[in-house]
Amino acid sequence: MSKSRKHAFNAQKEITRISSFIKSQIDDSHAKGVVVGISGGIDSAVIAALCRKALGSSKVLGVFLFEERSHKSQDFSDARLLAKNLRIKSLDLCITPVVDSFLKLLKSNDCRVSRLTLANIKARTRMVLLYAIANQRNLLVAGTGDRSENLLGYFTKYGDGGVDFLPIGHLYKTEVRALGTSLRIPYNIVTKPSSPNLWPGHKATHELPADYDLLDRILTLIFDSNEGPKEIREKIGAPEDLVRRVIKLNTDSKHKRQTPASIL
Repeated sequence: MSKSRKHAFNAQKEITRISSFIKSQIDDSHAKGVVVGISGGIDSAVIAALCRKALGSSKVLGVFLFEERSHKSQDFSDARLLAKNLRIKSLDLCITPVVDSFLKLLKSNDCRVSRLTLANIKARTRMVLLYAIANQRNLLVAGTGDRSENLLGYFTKYGDGGVDFLPIGHLYKTEVRALGTSLRIPYNIVTKPSSPNLWPGHKATHELPADYDLLDRILTLIFDSNEGPKEIREKIGAPEDLVRRVIKLNTDSKHKRQTPASIL
């Protein structure tokens, strides 16, 4: 289980704290700045805004890694507008040709590609492109994962989980939204349903056991207060089987949060 947190959430203090953390990561690595995959969602918007605050707009590069089908979507429009408002440079890299080449290769060798497998290919394609840019420009890849996703393993191993550092990895999704409000992220992004955007109509709540408001309350009680299913049911009315499912998701995804196993 994850370590409990000792401090109550305070948006302004977190902005200062995270900005200092970002700057130290860049200084310690002697990098020239950061690259951020901007999806049009709250997590990447907050990361881009925090990196700009910590480093200045000239040291932040936003990258749009959408499929061809998504170039007319609200997410794409929001991502572009965010980069413009933050006055950071951006690149638009359509991942469709790369993903199609993987599919063609796999299918030609009789390898079945399920929806989940395809989704992971897309996430890992984005990671490869971000690192290609980072390598060429001496940048670090700023991860956009939050504590809610990390504890549940709701990320692709070596995909969106493949990053250099996680500025909001200690914050629950509801806290990230509060941070977005303090950072004056557009309201429609702050309140937008979270989506990895890996297939049409994809929403995080389609795969997670509850919406983030309830989920974060459960996660807080489990990992910050060490409460069990019965105690959580009594405190907030969450069904015990839901709490057990959350615990199982954490246990089953343990390998995602660790370095690869080896014989010592």
